[in-house]
Amino acid sequence: MKKLINDPADYVEEMLDGLCQAHPGLKRVGEDRRAIARAAPIREGKVGVVSGGGSGHLPLFTGYVGEGLLDACAIGNVFEGPTINSCQDAIEAANGGAGVLCLFGNYGGDRMNFEMASEFAAINNIETRTVLGTDDIASAPIDEAHKRRGVAGLIFAYKTAGALAERGGNLDAVEAIARKTGERTRTIGVALSSCQIPGAAAPNFTIADNEIEMGMGIHGEPGIWRRPIRPADELVDEMIAMLLAERPADSERVSILVNSLGSTPFEELFILFRRAKQQLETAGLTVVRPLVGPYVTSMEMGGASISLCFLDDQIEDLLSAPADCPFWRMG
Repeated sequence: MKKLINDPADYVEEMLDGLCQAHPGLKRVGEDRRAIARAAPIREGKVGVVSGGGSGHLPLFTGYVGEGLLDACAIGNVFEGPTINSCQDAIEAANGGAGVLCLFGNYGGDRMNFEMASEFAAINNIETRTVLGTDDIASAPIDEAHKRRGVAGLIFAYKTAGALAERGGNLDAVEAIARKTGERTRTIGVALSSCQIPGAAAPNFTIADNEIEMGMGIHGEPGIWRRPIRPADELVDEMIAMLLAERPADSERVSILVNSLGSTPFEELFILFRRAKQQLETAGLTVVRPLVGPYVTSMEMGGASISLCFLDDQIEDLLSAPADCPFWRMG
């Protein structure tokens, strides 16, 4: 598989250098320079919001460092979680004296390293809280929702937690809004083709040209079925039906993210969005703040995901608040 790279061993380092050079509002921090932070120092008394994960998913994770979103982010090798040191560096960079929220996907390595980094932070009198993204409905049944993976829906929690922290919310409040946003967000994805890690001898999974897999994870984790490809409207109808099966009883308004996993073009995303909006309105939901584009990718994987964030007044207000990062600007 062709890639525009130099030495695969330098892939992440050169990517992070280019990201910060293209966006001077970001800087690399820490001894191993595997954490990205806002170039401007954090405001004293502000709650910090940090995330972390493996490379290969831009704009997730480091692409959402900026005003009204994340203060810092730890980054690992491609599809590998960040190290304990980079998690510590991100927490320290986001420390304004009011505590730090660690907000990341529900993956074992990420959990372990952020937990240990938080223990070290406590020694330095930095209070931390943790909220996990668990929006992928294909990865576990609803009665085991705590086992679900965090995928594209995580960015809704970035937005609400980041906005409330920017407004001066305390650590309890920022943790609570991140948790509530996550609990009201659901995602389902569909994969058409694989991706290949730089330097690997082969793609990380195979799928036939005439096949599609429902529910595959962003690292190629198995989905819930693999079948011959079908028209877009049929796929969207099934995806929306699965998402609405977990609709909160009080939901009347919803924000939708139709997300490219890497190589799926905008034209196809808008075909998906068109049908999804029709189905949501038929179900009695008003669609607000729609997002369409490559917000959470998996290298050059073909496919898309649909995330629904079931709004209440607080979440909707915070989603509308100003934000400014390399890949998402509001206000």
